[in-house]
Amino acid sequence: MKRLLLALALSLVPIAAGAVEPDEMLADPALEARAREISKDLRCVVCQNQDIDSSNAGVARDLRLLVRERLLAGGSDAEVIEFIRARYGDYVLLKPPLEPSTYALWFAPVALILFGLLAGVIVLSRNRKPEAVSALNEDDEKAVSEFLKRSDAGDAS
Repeated sequence: MKRLLLALALSLVPIAAGAVEPDEMLADPALEARAREISKDLRCVVCQNQDIDSSNAGVARDLRLLVRERLLAGGSDAEVIEFIRARYGDYVLLKPPLEPSTYALWFAPVALILFGLLAGVIVLSRNRKPEAVSALNEDDEKAVSEFLKRSDAGDAS
C-alpha cells in the first residue's frame, strides 16, 4: 500500500512541474521562483495560448533558458520581459499592452459581440411587425360567404 501511495505521489510531481526540465532549473530557489512568475506571463510563440512554463515546444525551452540567463545576469523582472518582448514582439506577452497597434486585439471581440446583438435585434424586430392586412375585394367576399354557407350546411347535416 505504501508503495502504491509513493508511486502515485511521484507520478503527480511532473504535473506540478509543468514542462520545465530539471536541467533548466536554477539552483537559487528565489531566482527560480522569479523565473516561474515571469514564465507565466510569456506565451509560447509556437503553441496556442500556452505559457512557456507549461509548453514542451523547443522554442518555449529556449525562452525559459533565456529568462533564466537574463535573471542570472542581474536583470529585473521588467527588464527580462522587455528584453524578450523586444526580440519577439507583443505576441509573446499573454497580456499585451493597450496600444494603437493592439486596439484590434482588445476591441474586436467587443465589436463583434455588439454587432451580433444589433443583428439579432434587427432580425427580431422585423419578425414582430404585423403584416398589413388589405381589405377584401368583392370577389373575395363572395368566395368567403359561399365557403361559410357550405360549411354551415355541412354542419347541419
